[in-house]
Amino acid sequence: MKKHPKKERQKRLQEAIDENPFITDEQLADLFHVSVQTVRLDRVALSIPELRVRIEQVASVNYADAVKSLPIDEVIGEIIDINPGKSAISLFDVGPEHVFKRNKIARGHHLFAQANSLATAVIPNELALTTQSAVRFVRSVKEGERVIAKAKVREKTDQRAITIVDIKSYVGDEIVLKGKFEMYHATEKK
Repeated sequence: MKKHPKKERQKRLQEAIDENPFITDEQLADLFHVSVQTVRLDRVALSIPELRVRIEQVASVNYADAVKSLPIDEVIGEIIDINPGKSAISLFDVGPEHVFKRNKIARGHHLFAQANSLATAVIPNELALTTQSAVRFVRSVKEGERVIAKAKVREKTDQRAITIVDIKSYVGDEIVLKGKFEMYHATEKK
């Protein structure tokens, strides 16, 4: 486990945060084989805010106008990036109301709802409905974990107004859910 000189470590820390603004101080400490306190001091020296502030900065961008298929307050999780018709990302913090009391494991329908609503939100039409889905839960998610769901539009078929959206949900770098959503979409008639 080679430790890097301070300047090099700080440069690599900046790059790691630029690549993934949701990386925690603990994950950075593990990555660079230093203490959490060292990571915090490096962040302060580089004027990088703590995770909570970075999330608020990303979330402060208003994506309500970009989502046409459902009201933004009906999206499960918080959309932090969207490119309609192409890709989207949402965050979901698993709280005590989302888990089984006896083992603190998240109930699957919350993770499914995040993925399904993100698949709906990425469709740039006024009407988008899930016609079929295939979801695989890869590992359990625990209370207190943050789930980042990423949607990618894979395939569009104009004749049936169907779009295939792939969803991968992560806790840190670990995949916790994989899903394929077949979405029917059309412009709503007034």
